[in-house]
Amino acid sequence: MKSTNARALIVEDDRSWQQILSEILTDAGLSVDVADNLDDAMPIIRAVPHRLAVLDLSLSKDHHNREGLRVLDAVRQHNPGCVTILLTGFATVELAVNVLTDYGAFTCLRKENFRRSQFRELIDRALASAPLTDSDVGSAAVVGETEKVYTVRDRLGPALVVEDDAGWRGILAELLEDAGYEPRLCTSYGEALGYLRREKHTLAVIDLSLSGAVLNDITGDEPSAQNMDGYRLLAGTRAGGVPTIVVSGIGSPEDIERAYAEQGIFAYLAKQTFDRRTFLQTAKEARSAGISASELASLTDREREVLDLLAQGMTNKEIAQVLVITTNTVKRHLKSIFSKLDIHTRSAAAAKAISGGMSSEE
Repeated sequence: MKSTNARALIVEDDRSWQQILSEILTDAGLSVDVADNLDDAMPIIRAVPHRLAVLDLSLSKDHHNREGLRVLDAVRQHNPGCVTILLTGFATVELAVNVLTDYGAFTCLRKENFRRSQFRELIDRALASAPLTDSDVGSAAVVGETEKVYTVRDRLGPALVVEDDAGWRGILAELLEDAGYEPRLCTSYGEALGYLRREKHTLAVIDLSLSGAVLNDITGDEPSAQNMDGYRLLAGTRAGGVPTIVVSGIGSPEDIERAYAEQGIFAYLAKQTFDRRTFLQTAKEARSAGISASELASLTDREREVLDLLAQGMTNKEIAQVLVITTNTVKRHLKSIFSKLDIHTRSAAAAKAISGGMSSEE
């Protein structure tokens, strides 16, 4: 872990955006303070200086709320050396001009156009323009040290992203691009189905609801007519052998269990607790499982039976007894299996079987 005294402030009422921004700023070498609203932000603004502040315009469920401007003003008064960035879903040209000229913000960004790589570059420029204080001299050098984390080493093929929210669609696309995938972005069931029929994908990331349905802001109840077109797509990805991750803000425990049991999804990640590193690790594991499943598809039915028994720890003699064949026949099957899977040991064969989801009834 890096140690730095340089601080950044995030004032944002959406927990998912808090998480996303905190990760990026932490990777930039900053210690991050987070507040949900003006009242929570004020003590932080008064207590410690910040080199950077990322603020949302609307800090409540009311889209007409402009509390973020009051935070901007407070930062300017108490910490004039702080570089401020307004990140909002409700920016207009007039507002952007006002923020830049009257409030002295560094820039004004729209959430629906948010791109991680561009935002990281923006952070570097903003920090370069911010004057160093005595408290963070010596810590600025850590900015940019993590750039190698985002270097793409290999191209991993097309990844289908099915998400009707523009902000989440952009976030998922950029994470996948950073990991080496080529995202194919869709907003609807029909569009995604077309992609599945035209092209082979190495990964799919799907939201269960594609109608913009959200939980009731007041009661927390689910919508009465919940669109689950995303769930319908899971049958298509399963039929195509595409490892699938569900990233969704809705879905009852029954829906989630059904997605695992009936549609064979690899993982379900809740938007409310979304974590970049968890998502990337899950995508890596899903792809590995997908590769194994694809490789296993090249085996004959008898070879799969032999491999399944081998994965259970059986010897050649035991496999021969179960399948009522000779040990020499078992050896011939194993030779073919090893060749098709490009492996050389029994332990490697067992690992391929397990990662590919093979199992036998007891």
